[in-house]
Amino acid sequence: MRELVFALEYEPGRNRVADALADHPGARVRSLSVHATDDHLWRVDHAAGTPAALDDVEAAFLDGDYYADCLATEHCGATQTTRVLDHTDDALVLYTDWEPTPVCASVPHIARDHLGESVLFETRHEGRHYTWRLIHSGEGDVGDFFDALRAAVGDAARTELLKTASASGATDGPGSNGGDIGLSPEQEAALRAAVEHGYYESPREVDAGDLADHLDVPRSTLTHRLRRAEERLAKAHVAEERVVDAGPASE
Repeated sequence: MRELVFALEYEPGRNRVADALADHPGARVRSLSVHATDDHLWRVDHAAGTPAALDDVEAAFLDGDYYADCLATEHCGATQTTRVLDHTDDALVLYTDWEPTPVCASVPHIARDHLGESVLFETRHEGRHYTWRLIHSGEGDVGDFFDALRAAVGDAARTELLKTASASGATDGPGSNGGDIGLSPEQEAALRAAVEHGYYESPREVDAGDLADHLDVPRSTLTHRLRRAEERLAKAHVAEERVVDAGPASE
């Protein structure tokens, strides 16, 4: 089994959910379940954020011109049903049933075409960054998958490969430059630049905007890469401490 992690960074006005999340930093949507067949897609999503953020996310999902994960650049005429399963002050749970048309494309359907039918999907959406984690058999062609994905996405979003690894966790390819914690080359470059330019000094010697200009990437891209790198570093540190704490007891 193989693991594949990548992100789509949507341009403003090209994805209703991305626009809603970009207006509410800290809000996020993660999938609880994603299933796809040749002519259907079902998913359950959990959103977290402020009441205003959840209202905007719900409106984006329920809007008539938004189809779950559809990558078509124009109105595709798909049939979609979205139901609100739960909506509280700090959480929102949505169920979506999407029936695409021949002109539609989506990550799950492209994955089924190139990586096989038994692909597992997990997603996380923060701001304009939509991160996908796929578990697949390894028998398909990942290069063909990405070519088809980029062609379907067009100029609506940037595609960034974050990690490719065996299901056991050993990273290779683009995700191997970050050492044992599995940072992508982009995450490692952002982290190194942040340290070298004093982003983590107190007070900071450079702000996120100037650092993003130095790396020639949008500010949102930089902050996303730093957050993901920091998350991996923190988890690796805690895991290492647990291993030390669980070491053999002295006699």
